[in-house]
Amino acid sequence: MNKELNIMNKEENGSPINRPGVVRYYIAAINKTQPASLPPFSISTFPLSPYKEKLRENLHQMASSTLRLSSSSSCSRQINAAIHVPKLPKVITYFSGPKIPTRKLVEELKIREGFTSIVPVEKINEITTTSTDDKIATTQLYAILEAVADRVEMHANIGKQRENWNTLLLNSVNMITLTAATMAGAAAIDGAGMPLLALKLSSTLLYSAATGMLLVMNKIQPSQLAEEQRNATRLFKQIQTQIQTTLALGTPTEKDVRGLMEKVLAVDKAYPLPLLGAMLDKFPAKFEPSVWWPSNQQIQKKNKSSQGKQRDEKKNGWSEEMEVEMREIIEVVKRKDIEDYERLGNLVLRINKVLAISGPLLTGIAAVGSAFVGNGSWAAVVAVAAGALGSAVNAFEHGSQIGMVFEMYRNCAGFFQLLQESIEATLEERDFGKRENGELFEMNVALKLGRSLSNLRKLARKSASSRMDGTTIDEFACKLF
Repeated sequence: MNKELNIMNKEENGSPINRPGVVRYYIAAINKTQPASLPPFSISTFPLSPYKEKLRENLHQMASSTLRLSSSSSCSRQINAAIHVPKLPKVITYFSGPKIPTRKLVEELKIREGFTSIVPVEKINEITTTSTDDKIATTQLYAILEAVADRVEMHANIGKQRENWNTLLLNSVNMITLTAATMAGAAAIDGAGMPLLALKLSSTLLYSAATGMLLVMNKIQPSQLAEEQRNATRLFKQIQTQIQTTLALGTPTEKDVRGLMEKVLAVDKAYPLPLLGAMLDKFPAKFEPSVWWPSNQQIQKKNKSSQGKQRDEKKNGWSEEMEVEMREIIEVVKRKDIEDYERLGNLVLRINKVLAISGPLLTGIAAVGSAFVGNGSWAAVVAVAAGALGSAVNAFEHGSQIGMVFEMYRNCAGFFQLLQESIEATLEERDFGKRENGELFEMNVALKLGRSLSNLRKLARKSASSRMDGTTIDEFACKLF
């Protein structure tokens, strides 16, 4: 290479350029850049004479046009040379030689390593079918999401309406009762005549109307109806969030669709909208927790026999210590929280029954007493006293919203029962791969009980030690309510 450059530098000393030498320089450059599989390039080996003459002419033209020598000054012997090499003409296509394969690098590596695989037609059909099923499941989930959003709005509106019922009926019945008591007292003062008859009749009619309204009001318990709708709204919002999370995380399955449908229907059954025929019994014989989740009877108990087989497998974040901890949490929930809410629920139920009977009974007695005002002093006393007492009972029952408190206890007891069933169902599942991740499950239980993870483990140790000592734990599992 230095030899050819010296040939080209002869122009600086006034000597003519050795053009054949430059041509040889370019031919050497072509031979260095072309693939080794091709034969060496030379003018004599060019196949066609017309193209040979054209190539020779192009090479001489390139040699004369690319040499640009310039002197920076007359007194300096340093030469600044700039060699501009244009793009070479595409002469490679004129040679007869083997073609170089142009396969992509990734495909070549796969072939070398033996990773080529052929996808059978059945596999392609299976993938297409799976994609179609995923699209159908996604469409179904969006349909359920629209229905759930409509239920959220509907239950929220009806809840506000029934809360207004409680306020309006309470104020109306109390005003009617107090007005009737005032008229009965005025009739006892006036004596006889037409004014006495008018006051007696008005007082009796008002007491009778108040009694009828109280019977209806105590039967439907508007405050409890409003609490039912609030709970339904909250639960449907939870389902709405679950659907949105399922759609955001990835492609849903038919199992997700069936599970969410069952949840929606379970909430519909637990908190019905109509009053006639489907209304929940407001005065059951025994306190029972609310059940708003589908019955989980498909617990995989068949895997109990494979307990030893599963010990060596990956446990999905579970350990024997965590299982013992969850069982201790269940014991605390059953012995303290559920038992306490059942006791309070039965107490509130008995109080509500007594108040629901006492209010209409007192207003009825007052109506009868007001009809005999003027025939004796005791009739007026009974009418006025019974009416005032009936108004107080009604104000305490519906003003304090005893029905709402009862429904709140049912909902809390249902919450603990759902927690108990979910923990038991998870522990009975022997396939750790089908369980929820152990660390995530423990965190969810701690959040539901309003505790930190360390506090939850401390509660489990405390429960275990108290059972070993034969004493009762003095702490509730839940710190939220």
